[in-house]
Amino acid sequence: MRSLPLRRLGNLAAVAIVAAATLGTAAACGGDERAGTASDPVTLRLGYFPNITHAPALVGVEKGIFAEKLGSGVKLETKTFNAGPEAIEAVFSGALDATYIGPNPTVNAHSKSKGEAVRVVSGAASGGVALVVKPGITSAEGLRGKKIATPQLGNTQDVAIRFWLKEKGLTTTKEGGGDVSIVPQANSQTLETFRSGAIDGAWVPEPFVSQLVNAGGKVLVDERDLWPGGKFVITNLIVSTKFLKEHPDTVRKLVEGQVAANDFVNQKPDEAQQAISDHIGRLTGKPLDLKLIKQAWSTLEFTDDPIASSLKTGLDHAVAVGLTEPVDLAGLYDLSFLNEALKAQGETEVPLP
Repeated sequence: MRSLPLRRLGNLAAVAIVAAATLGTAAACGGDERAGTASDPVTLRLGYFPNITHAPALVGVEKGIFAEKLGSGVKLETKTFNAGPEAIEAVFSGALDATYIGPNPTVNAHSKSKGEAVRVVSGAASGGVALVVKPGITSAEGLRGKKIATPQLGNTQDVAIRFWLKEKGLTTTKEGGGDVSIVPQANSQTLETFRSGAIDGAWVPEPFVSQLVNAGGKVLVDERDLWPGGKFVITNLIVSTKFLKEHPDTVRKLVEGQVAANDFVNQKPDEAQQAISDHIGRLTGKPLDLKLIKQAWSTLEFTDDPIASSLKTGLDHAVAVGLTEPVDLAGLYDLSFLNEALKAQGETEVPLP
C-alpha cells in the first residue's frame, strides 16, 4: 500500500474507529485495500501521449469517460509524455500508476524489473506509423549517409527503423553513427527539423506522419505493410503491478473506461476526432487541425486486443539491433479485467497470450 503522509497517519491514529469503519467498508465491497470515497479518494495517475495513436486516452479524458467509470471515489490525475522510455521512468520512480504506451518500452519495463513492475491490461491501437522521407529518397539504399529522426532512443519506432535498416543491410549505432544516422528527438520538433533540412526523414506515429507528408515528404514505409494482416500493437495500456495489487477495483474501472473510450472512438469517429483536436489544444495551446486528424484516421485501428504476438516480435527486433537482451514475457499480461468488460458489453474476449 502506498505510504500515507504523517498528517494523515496522525488523523488515522486519532480516529481509529473511523479508520476501521472505512477499511471494513472496503472489505465488504470486495474492492481495493483502501477503497476511495468522495472525501478520501484513491488517486490514479494516468499517462498518455498527445498523439492520435493514443486516441482512446485523449477521448477518454476529454469526454469524461474515465471520470465517469472511475466514479467519485477515484481522483484522476493525468500526465503527458513524448515517448515511452520517459513514461516508464515515471512508473519506476513512483510518479505514475498507469500509462498508455508502446510495446518496446513495455518490454523494457518488464525486463528491467525481472517481470515485477508492470502488467498489460488492455490494448488500445494498431497502425498509424510510417517512415516519411524527402522526395528524392526512393529506397532503403537512398538513406545511406542520411539523418532520420525517431521519438526517443529505444522507443517503439526507434526499434522499428533500426531493425528495418538492418534487414536492408544498413547499420546504425546508439550514438547516431553507422550507415544511417538515427537522431532521437521530441516529435514536436520533427516538423521543424524536417523543413529546415536538419533531418532527411522520420519514423514516427500519427499525427506527425501526416504533418511531414503535408510539408513535402513522402511515405517510404507504411509500417502496416511489415506485419501479418497489417496489424501490430502501437499502443497498449499498462499498470504498475504495485498499484494493481493495492487497488484492483480501480484498475477494473480504468479498463472499463478504456473499453468504453474505444467504443466511442469507433462508433462516433467525427465526435472523437473533434475531442482529440480539443484535447490536444488544451495540452499544447493549439488545437490539432481536424483535417490532419481525418487524414491520419484511416491508417489506424482502435482495438482493445493488445496483439501480444506483435509485442513478442518487436522484442525479437530490439534484441537483434542490440537495444535489449532476451526477455521472458511470462506474467506480462493480465487481461482478466479486459475480458470481464468485453463480456459485459457482449464483445469478443481476447485470448490469453
